[in-house]
Order: sequence, then structure tokens, then C-alpha cells
Amino acid sequence: MREIITPKAPEALGPYSQAVEKNGWIFVSGQIGINPGTGNLALDFDSQIKQVFQNIDSILEAAGVSKHNIVKVSIFLADINDFAQLNVLYHEWLKAPFPAREAIEVAELPRNAKIEISVIASR
Repeated sequence: MREIITPKAPEALGPYSQAVEKNGWIFVSGQIGINPGTGNLALDFDSQIKQVFQNIDSILEAAGVSKHNIVKVSIFLADINDFAQLNVLYHEWLKAPFPAREAIEVAELPRNAKIEISVIASR
């Protein structure tokens, strides 16, 4: 297993890797809207999700692939009422054919984030 690390994404908040690769599969840990330069969480939903997308893009770039290699997306929302706005911004980030995906509401996310996303990509 190969660990993937980049300073262009936030450091892990615990004992886990930003991403790992095994047998051509890249598993990106859940990303919240933390700016890697400041360590601060973006304030509103739109800003957080855009930062999450940027963090994921940076990690995938460090792995030598891009968002076009994503096959599975897991989305965790602090408020399911953000689902419609999620879809608008998600469609700006990814184009068809879209990866498989789920989006679920959770009770709470780290640092009181509004959204967390993890992805699986294939080389």
C-alpha cells in the first residue's frame, strides 16, 4: 500500500492518510472544507464544498490521476436540506458519465463542517 500526501490539501485530523493506493485503486479519505494554507474551515456551505472539491483534486493530482478517474463518491451532509445545492455544485465539478454516489445526512461532522466527501478512483 502506498500513502499519498500533499501539502495542497489539509493534513489528516487523526491517525489516517490523506489517501492510499493499492492495486491501482486510490482511496481518498473524507475531506471537509479546510483551507490547507490557513487551516481554517470555510464558513458557508458553498465555500466548504468548493474547498472540498479543491482538496480532492489536489490529492488525486498527487496520486497522478484526476477527478475523471473517480468511480465512487460518498457524501455526508450535516443538513439534508443542502442536497439540492450540493447537486448544483457537484454538477459543476464533475461531468457525465458520473461516478456511483450516495449522499446521506449525519448527526455531526468534524469541526462542525457542513459537508464531508470521500472518493475512490481507479488508475
